Amino acid sequence: MNVLLDNLSLFREGFIGTLKLTGASALVAIVLGVIIAGFRVSPVPPLRIFGTLWVTLLRNTPLTLLFLVAFFVVPKVLFPDLDSFLLATAACGFYTSAFVAEAVRSGINTVPLGQAEAARSIGMTFTQTMRLIVLPQATRTVVPPLSSIFIALTKNTAIAGAFNNVDLFNVSKTLSNDGYDIAVIFLWITLAYLIVTYAINGLFRLLEHRLEVAR
Repeated sequence: MNVLLDNLSLFREGFIGTLKLTGASALVAIVLGVIIAGFRVSPVPPLRIFGTLWVTLLRNTPLTLLFLVAFFVVPKVLFPDLDSFLLATAACGFYTSAFVAEAVRSGINTVPLGQAEAARSIGMTFTQTMRLIVLPQATRTVVPPLSSIFIALTKNTAIAGAFNNVDLFNVSKTLSNDGYDIAVIFLWITLAYLIVTYAINGLFRLLEHRLEVAR
């Protein structure tokens, strides 16, 4: 307990940092994932190609490599003034968006084709059909896999700690350098991650239950 109580403010700062990074990355992943999923099922060939390339490239690229690109290439080539939090959010968000896109696309494919054809027959555009007809029905199918994706995202944010972001992993490095017992440090860090992941799991279970009631 001494490790926790003597460094409570540091643990709190790291815990909040992990929550912020997870939340911001999840928001980026959801927005991009839905857009890319729309591209994947779009009737426009260039959009389908772009969506396929996005998913294939990001799903098959190690997240650590994306962090290296974000922190050592992007500042030199594109945006030199971005801070480490935004760069880490971009790396985690872009990476996770590929998995979100595939989950959403799978959900879209569960909606009967006749639904989209009926919407088109009354003059709806592709965007209107997706937004008003297809996506609301696909949501029930998409929720369970999204839970696993965002739990994985929470654990993936630990990589940001190696790039000077204040998060739980960064706290473990700091305390280890200060000479504290690494086993005890990892125990508290693990419990903190468990709190976040169980909260995410509970939130998605509640959402899934509410959608089942609505159905």
